[in-house]
Amino acid sequence: MPDFGDNVRIKDSEETQALGISGRLGNVFGFTTPSVTGIEVVGPNAEDVAYSVNIEELDKQFWLAPELIEFVDHGAGAEIRLDGVPMSWTREADGSWSEHPDEAAENKKSNSQKPWWRFW
Repeated sequence: MPDFGDNVRIKDSEETQALGISGRLGNVFGFTTPSVTGIEVVGPNAEDVAYSVNIEELDKQFWLAPELIEFVDHGAGAEIRLDGVPMSWTREADGSWSEHPDEAAENKKSNSQKPWWRFW
């Protein structure tokens, strides 16, 4: 099954055609259990799981049944940064994440007047 950051292709179905997303590429942002969260799922939901797939060219996210997505790759080269954290993470071709010091975040932190955790 796909994981966070994986690239997927939307399979052809009546539902995906109606939404205009059939055949498009997207990025997995996460997954959920629809019976618990109450989200609306595109496609049959026999497994009670749905994947959040972002389609960048449409600037839209869809909750899709697993049967409607096809794994393409792990999105090697994708980077993640978090405000206040002097690290960045890069996606590897095997799906793992490598951690690196983020010099830009460290410089930003050293230039601020107070630590990120101090609210006063």
